[in-house]
Amino acid sequence: MSSSSTYTRIVLNERPKADFEPNTFRTEVVPLEFNPTNDEVVVHVTDISLDPAMRGFVRDVRSYLPPVKIGAVMRATGLGVVVKAGPKSNFKKGDNVMGPVGFTEYAMLKEGQLEKLDLPKGGQLLDFLNTLGLPGLTAYFGLHNVGKIKKGERLFVSGAAGAVGSLVVQLGKKAGAEVIAIAGTQEKCDWLKNELGADKVLNYKSPTFRKDFRKCGYLDVFFDNVGGDMLDLALGNLNLNARIVLCGAISDYNAVQPKGLKNYMTLISQRATIQGFVIFDFEKEYKAARAELAGYLAEGSVKRKFHIVEGLTQAPAALPMLFSGKNDGKLVVKVSNGPTASAKL
Repeated sequence: MSSSSTYTRIVLNERPKADFEPNTFRTEVVPLEFNPTNDEVVVHVTDISLDPAMRGFVRDVRSYLPPVKIGAVMRATGLGVVVKAGPKSNFKKGDNVMGPVGFTEYAMLKEGQLEKLDLPKGGQLLDFLNTLGLPGLTAYFGLHNVGKIKKGERLFVSGAAGAVGSLVVQLGKKAGAEVIAIAGTQEKCDWLKNELGADKVLNYKSPTFRKDFRKCGYLDVFFDNVGGDMLDLALGNLNLNARIVLCGAISDYNAVQPKGLKNYMTLISQRATIQGFVIFDFEKEYKAARAELAGYLAEGSVKRKFHIVEGLTQAPAALPMLFSGKNDGKLVVKVSNGPTASAKL
């Protein structure tokens, strides 16, 4: 536990070959000494988001972001409160902000890396790590801009009980689609059916899952968060001009060698498409999308839930929950309740 003159951070210790391992990260307690200059801002972190993409962040391969370096603070989006700002910064002490703070109690970032948060009606700050944050925007643009969902179409969603998938289910219903949601426990399936309004739910752990999948009929849009065998199954069940939205591949993130696809030739016969995307491609459209999503929160027509883990040092142990399906809702680490008078900054 850090004192008022020190703070805790968690850095990448070594790159895991498969699953996150006990030695993947190490905890450091360092002096609390930040002197922001120009437009730099010091943030006291309150919450950090745990996301499947983190497995890719620690892999030393080419991607849309450079890999986290050995010895560097683990990358993570988070919320916090400004405690100190440089003379050229437009932020002031006490501002609630969001940005790439990482696994740490305190972070110093450039002003341009942070966003000041204004709480919308019906919202809470944690929504900026979920519905109003990257998961919500991923669901929105993946479904509308990449999947081009239309009224009356049949939408399948894998990983449907996750932060992204659960919003895709709800946005799909709002678009007038028939929604088939896929999850891994009866509790999650019940939530998707009874609370989020999915037309049908499938438990991928059921012995009849593959048969049940095909009985739902050909799909027009498959929003895939899982990859692997799930994606291959969907490839064999495509409607004419179907669109596969390749959002994630959580089943293969920890694999040393990901599985190949067998049913890809259906893409030819059904004139279908499969497209990957990165949410940062739509940055110029964030504001409009957030306004729409905030409206749904205000009217109470979009539901969400959070799985909160207490304490920064619990973050490494909580990360594997994303890959085993043990989290129940958006996985967040509660780092602190914000600045205290004893903090020496």
